[in-house]
Amino acid sequence: MILNVQKGLLQSDVHSKSDKSPVTVADYGSQVLVSFVLQKELPGHIFSLVAEEDSGDLRKEESQETLERITKLVNDTIANDGSYKVSPLSEEDILTIIDSGMSEGGSIGQHWVLDPIDGTKGFLRGDQYAIALGLLDEGKVVLGVLACPNLPLESITSQHQNSLNRVAAGCLFSAQLSCGAYMESLDGSPPVQVHVSNTENPEEAAFFESYEAAHSSHSLSGSIAKKLGVKAAPVRIDSQAKYGALSRGDGAIYLRFPNKGYREKIWDHAAGYIVVAEAGGVASDAAGKPLDFSKGRYLDLDTGIIVTNRKLMPALLKAVQDSLKEEALPSL
Repeated sequence: MILNVQKGLLQSDVHSKSDKSPVTVADYGSQVLVSFVLQKELPGHIFSLVAEEDSGDLRKEESQETLERITKLVNDTIANDGSYKVSPLSEEDILTIIDSGMSEGGSIGQHWVLDPIDGTKGFLRGDQYAIALGLLDEGKVVLGVLACPNLPLESITSQHQNSLNRVAAGCLFSAQLSCGAYMESLDGSPPVQVHVSNTENPEEAAFFESYEAAHSSHSLSGSIAKKLGVKAAPVRIDSQAKYGALSRGDGAIYLRFPNKGYREKIWDHAAGYIVVAEAGGVASDAAGKPLDFSKGRYLDLDTGIIVTNRKLMPALLKAVQDSLKEEALPSL
């Protein structure tokens, strides 16, 4: 469904949320389908989903056409798949399923965590995006799945190309606590275990950062890279596809430093975090504290997120903290 929407995206398919960020019929449709399937497959479980979208904007009169299109896309996808013999979902069913993702999460019980399309701006450009699903158990991420339809199976750091025109089939990354991380193609190739880069030399460490400068400070990342002696230019791509690429060793470092006051949401990191962790990587905030997914819908962080292998983390953390101190000094 998502690929079909991306290939034939209509202007009417794109809306702005209250925070001015874009949302498409594919965001809503993806959230409905994932929630629908989880509830069908886990009928005896208490269902709790922390997801990005809610139905507020769709309930407005001016969104009626969009709601109709989402409803048709979802029903067509369920019918074409054939796994579930159900009556077509009504528009009210669609709204209710979307709102099933309004859980607050937390440190008690199990909670699914979903970003139905992580990297909506990349999706709109025809570049990288991910469908990211994680599972929290007592506040810890224990399972993660990253579907990256436009990420090729081969390394992207050598070609530095991420156009969907070059991708025959995207990647699916999966990880379970203490069981390793795996990658397979979305067209069904056997899964292979992946591992982060084991480089110890910062000069050899290609690094990832957000494509959008508004999502992460490129100047700060540049300062950090200079202190480390990194020679390669940054690889800038959208979404948690960065976590997937890092988990298989495409690069060795991921830096994310959003604007001051921005609060990181758990759905933007949960699935990617466990994929990298199970591939042998480590993630922390700028103070070196582990990411804590037990506090609800937001991560309680110091400044930003840094991800790398265990060998590089001490030097990277020092470069981050030195660069942050310099940035805080008043200019003369």
